[in-house]
Amino acid sequence: MTQLFISRRTKAAACIAAGTVMLSALAGCGALPPTNASAKACATGFDSVERDTLYFGRAIPAGGQVSDAQWTAFLDATVTPAFPQGLTVIDATGQWRGASGGVVREPSKLVVLLHPRSAKDDEAIATIIDTYRKNFGQEAVLQERQSACVRF
Repeated sequence: MTQLFISRRTKAAACIAAGTVMLSALAGCGALPPTNASAKACATGFDSVERDTLYFGRAIPAGGQVSDAQWTAFLDATVTPAFPQGLTVIDATGQWRGASGGVVREPSKLVVLLHPRSAKDDEAIATIIDTYRKNFGQEAVLQERQSACVRF
């Protein structure tokens, strides 16, 4: 078995280089257009909306998995009443590193919501996430937000 030894100086240089790359990447985030600029960027006939994608892992940390019946009950009781105008549910398989440091692989559900930007919808999404985490003992639910232009 081959062992690789790295000096402290090499580790420090690597950490400084990684930090520089991260700062450079984050600096680019400030150049993103504000939400109201995105609204003006939509072509004629398109409406500006927010697209939130919520990633729900179905593995239960204490053991087992969120069943299809449990998922449907959660969707019907919590998500649909908050967004009755519509949503999309996608089956997926995901993986992520949990708080324990181990990689968790699990079946997942993605919920895609298209909605106007509002405090009411932000609160509804936070409630959906909180309810799922509490009901199924989840460590996290990922929320991804993007501005989008849509037409029907």
